[in-house]
Amino acid sequence: MIRVLLVDDHPVVRAGYLRLLTQDQDIEVVAEANNADQGYQAYVTHAPDVTITDLSMPGVGGLGLLQKILAREATARVLVCSMYDSTSVVQRAMQTGAMGFVSKNAQPEELVRAVHAVFRGENFATPGLNDELAAGVQTDEASRIASLTSREYEIFRLLAQGNSVAECADVMHLSQKTISNHQTQIKEKLQVSTLAAMVHLAQRHQVIEGQSSV
Repeated sequence: MIRVLLVDDHPVVRAGYLRLLTQDQDIEVVAEANNADQGYQAYVTHAPDVTITDLSMPGVGGLGLLQKILAREATARVLVCSMYDSTSVVQRAMQTGAMGFVSKNAQPEELVRAVHAVFRGENFATPGLNDELAAGVQTDEASRIASLTSREYEIFRLLAQGNSVAECADVMHLSQKTISNHQTQIKEKLQVSTLAAMVHLAQRHQVIEGQSSV
């Protein structure tokens, strides 16, 4: 039996996953959570075989959860399922340590296939995403985003969502001075001079909700 933890801030989405996954007699959903903090606590409590997480959630996002889980257990099997499926986002998730990535635009059975593949220790990406990753499709902007460290990427995401420096500091458990320093470094790496430009860049590459990817 494959024991699964679901982490997504939308109850309707989790309910859909639950119905879909439990149709497979080899899968059991052992816990659900609606944010990264709850997801981590559920992981510690239930020790699931596979964790399925969204990327965009209030507070620390799915990548932050992924990092915390892997820091606790380096061999953890985490599968990302997100509507943001641009090449740069998929690459970031896989580089951070996700074993699989399923687009929310994929056919439902892809999620079941992904759970089985990740449980077996195999990497998995939705067909189409696999082709782009293999081809190394990447723009100059995507390359800049990929150059961000994991911490910088999370701060980039939070700032682009409209969080203030103080709010970012609270979410990341860092000082405001540290966040401000990171903000300066992020702008330099992304080659943007204003917050508005940062937001537009994040939207173009589906780091946050907005315009479609380039």
